[in-house]
Amino acid sequence: MQSDELRALQAPLKQAYRDDPERAIVTLRAAGHLDDTDLSCHVETGRALVEAGLHPATGGTGLQACSGDLLLQALVACAGVTLRAVATALAIPVRGGQVRAEGDLDFRGTLGVSKEAPVGFRAIRLQFMLDTEGTAEQLATLEKLTERYCVVLQTLRTPPVLTVETTR
Repeated sequence: MQSDELRALQAPLKQAYRDDPERAIVTLRAAGHLDDTDLSCHVETGRALVEAGLHPATGGTGLQACSGDLLLQALVACAGVTLRAVATALAIPVRGGQVRAEGDLDFRGTLGVSKEAPVGFRAIRLQFMLDTEGTAEQLATLEKLTERYCVVLQTLRTPPVLTVETTR
C-alpha cells in the first residue's frame, strides 16, 4: 500500500471521528472458556482457538500458550502493524524486518513464594530490526510515532481503569 492509498482509506474515517467523536469509541471484546479437566482457558481469537495454560516455570507443560507470551505477542503485533502504517503514511521505505519483545518475570511473585517479588513483568524490551534505507532522522521519527500510536504499548505504559467482576 502506498502513502496516498492509506490516506484515502483513512480520510473518511478521520473526518467522521472529527464530526462525531462518539463514533470513534469502539469496544473490543475477548472471551475464553475454562476447561473443566485441565488448568487451561480456551481463548477465542476470531481466527483460531488458543489454549492458554500454565508456564513451565509455574508447573505447566509448555504445550499451551502462556498468557505472558500472549501479551508480548500482542505488543509485537500492534507495534509491527503500527510501524508499517506510520512508515507508509510518511513514505519511509521499509522493505521488511523483524519486531521482537522480551520481558522479565519473577515467578516467585506469581507462585506466592515471596511477597516482595512483583506479579507481572518487571521490564519489557521492544526492538525493531528494519530492512530500510531510511535516514537516521526518519527512523527516529518512525520509532517515536510508532510508540505514540501503538495501542498495546500505550496501554502498558499508561494502564486504563480496570474492573473485575465475578458472577454465577
